[in-house]
Amino acid sequence: MSHVHFGINLGFAVKRWPEPEAWAELVAERLGLKLVQFTFDLLDPWWPEAERRLLAHKAQRAAAAAGLTIHSAFVGLASYTYNGLLHPEPAGRRAALEWWRRAVDLAAELGASAVGGPLGGMSVASAPNQRERLYPLLLDDVRAITEWAAAAGLREMLIEPTPLTREIPHHIDEARRLLADLDGTTAVPVRYVIDVGHALYRPLYGSDAALEPWLNALGHRIGVFHLQNTDFQSDSHWGWPDPRGHFDVPAFARAVQAAGLGETPTFLEVFYSFEMDDQAVLDNITQSVEHCRRALATSDAG
Repeated sequence: MSHVHFGINLGFAVKRWPEPEAWAELVAERLGLKLVQFTFDLLDPWWPEAERRLLAHKAQRAAAAAGLTIHSAFVGLASYTYNGLLHPEPAGRRAALEWWRRAVDLAAELGASAVGGPLGGMSVASAPNQRERLYPLLLDDVRAITEWAAAAGLREMLIEPTPLTREIPHHIDEARRLLADLDGTTAVPVRYVIDVGHALYRPLYGSDAALEPWLNALGHRIGVFHLQNTDFQSDSHWGWPDPRGHFDVPAFARAVQAAGLGETPTFLEVFYSFEMDDQAVLDNITQSVEHCRRALATSDAG
């Protein structure tokens, strides 16, 4: 699939290859890729500014030396564990907004063109009766983030829908509503990250969950795709081969092409347990990249 801009999210490198020179060489030489999505699990926006800036510049220089482009800087597993911009307490939401301000700065320091991730999650207690109260506050926070993004020289903000009813957006209709309410009020465009494991999560969306409704509803407001191997019953983020997973990469590529989104950046996003053998991780991530590369190319050929 020659028109796909295929790259990798650096989540696989967390704790194993945190040195910029290490992950840059691995991505460029072993995996043969040129496009990466940086994860904030490698460098937390909360870290003291001087140290954060130093490490960001080292990452930017290592990527450039290896011929890599850092497309975007993205929420990782660590920051996703918090309630973020939908925290039930005002102080928690203020802290989350400050985290995003620093995340924008870090994305710019890395030389990325976009910043993004899931926005946050409501608590079990707040979700039933606070959703409509928190929603306009969330809109204001997203607008503020886009203002900071514009000032930092970023070109877009990326929001990732998640298959959890306590998060916003979690459904196609809610994703469309969010866009409609933000349109004309943001300083940079807001686009979506469609993770195939999220969009095809059958416990929430049903046994007939499919990617096409997301593509048809959101179209060119999709800015990035995340690829993972999944059993459609969990947000698995497995690689290939894995006997538990059944995700069809060629079918994904055909659907994306049919929707006119063939040039949308697509990132492999695979996570491994910290206890897994390092060489096994390296072997699997290499095989996963090759599987996706072959599948995308085969789809393009026929």
